[in-house]
Amino acid sequence: MVRVAPDEFDVLQERALDTGTTIPEYLRACGMGRRTRSRIDSHIINELRRLGGLQKHLFNEGGGALTKEYAAVLVELKDAIMRIDRRDG
Repeated sequence: MVRVAPDEFDVLQERALDTGTTIPEYLRACGMGRRTRSRIDSHIINELRRLGGLQKHLFNEGGGALTKEYAAVLVELKDAIMRIDRRDG
């Protein structure tokens, strides 16, 4: 058991809810140096990956047309995912 002040408890509870875990699970993850990712960030990353898959499909179906534009969009999607990952880490 860990004793915390009421305001600290509120912060821990909010962060645990944000990651979709209980307070003990959240504290274990933090204490063991594991990454905790909010449910919102996970949803955004999954959506960016889905968009990347659709973009790749368009790239493959395009037959060489707009190759640079498709590649640029894929790079931007990858960079956005990396920025979210770095922010979480």
